[in-house]
Parts: sequence; structure tokens; C-alpha cells
Amino acid sequence: MDTIKQLQWRYATKKFDKSKKLSNKKLDVLKEAFNLTATSFGLQTIKLLIIEDEATRIPLVKHSFNQKQVLDASHLFVICIQNDITEKDVNMYYDNIKSIRDTPDKVLDPYRLDLINTMKNMSVEERQRWSKNQAYIALGNLMTVCAIEGIDSCPMEGFLPEAFDDVLELDNIKLKSVLLLPVGYRAEDDMFSEFEKIRKSIDDAIIEL
Repeated sequence: MDTIKQLQWRYATKKFDKSKKLSNKKLDVLKEAFNLTATSFGLQTIKLLIIEDEATRIPLVKHSFNQKQVLDASHLFVICIQNDITEKDVNMYYDNIKSIRDTPDKVLDPYRLDLINTMKNMSVEERQRWSKNQAYIALGNLMTVCAIEGIDSCPMEGFLPEAFDDVLELDNIKLKSVLLLPVGYRAEDDMFSEFEKIRKSIDDAIIEL
């Protein structure tokens, strides 16, 4: 696999082929990729909602400024953040470390307490903003893995999160939608797939010291 070739092949797909669906094997790769995304402290305060059902997606189109990718893609990925980060979340994380690595409490407890205090010293809005930053990392990771796997995608900020939250009843599971990523396969007549990429030169984009 030529990674750069696949990244050149990738583009923000404007028109998906509705007849082409991702296999369960491909979906499993993307699920694993999301779960393996790096997050600050490893706390993973983001979740991925995967919507295949067309009836569920139809009312979401108008809340994404009528962008048809939301409906026509094989699946719609909705990247969400938790409404808040609690002491319980931190404790669950460190309990998981202890369970998997058998790390003793005397090693973990200072880090556990420090992270609890770090979160307590933020406002709810700051904790949400912190989580949203993690969501962007996940989005980038998913887009790259999609390209490597030959899966088309279209990153989207252009939607109304509160309307999505209402339709999907996300408040019931204490989540907020922040980013969208329709995934699937490009339509043959999507003219955007033939456009040359517009990027700065390497010399303009990168500084080496």
C-alpha cells in the first residue's frame, strides 16, 4: 500500500453511490481505528455513533444544510463528546489501567488524583472544549484510515448539533454531537473526484530547523 498515493486519492466526497455499502469487515477496521485514536491522557471522552438506517438519517439532512452525503453514504458517523467529564470517568480509566497492566495503586494514585483535580479546575464549557479537541484528532485518524482502506469520506462541520442531538435523543445518553463523517464509496459521476488537489508546496507548508 502506497500511503501517499492513497492520501492523494482521498477527497471530500460530494456524491456517494447509494448502492455500495461498506462490508462488516471494513466497518470493523474503522471501529478499531476510532478506538485506537490517541486522546489526551488516554481518557477517551468521545464516542462514535454509526448510523446505517436510512429512516434515521432522513430527518438529519435538513439539519445539515441539505448535504446529501448524510443520507447517500453507506454509513453516517457522528462523533460525539460527553456532556461532561466526571471523577467517575477518571476512576474508570485508571481502574482499566490497573486491570490490564496490573499496575499497583501506589504508582497510579498520584496520576489519578492529579487528573481528577485537573478536570475539577475546568468549567463545564472548558471540559467540553477539551473533549471537542479530541474529537478532531479522531476525525483526522478516521479520514486517514478510510483513505488507506479505499473508503471514501467527507468531513463535515456544517450541521446543527443541537438539532442532531434532539433527533437522535443524545441527551438521554449524555452526549453531544460535534462532527460528522459520512463514509462509503464515491459515485462515478462525482466530478470532484477528478479535480487536482490544491495544496501549498512542501517548502511553503513545512519548516525544517
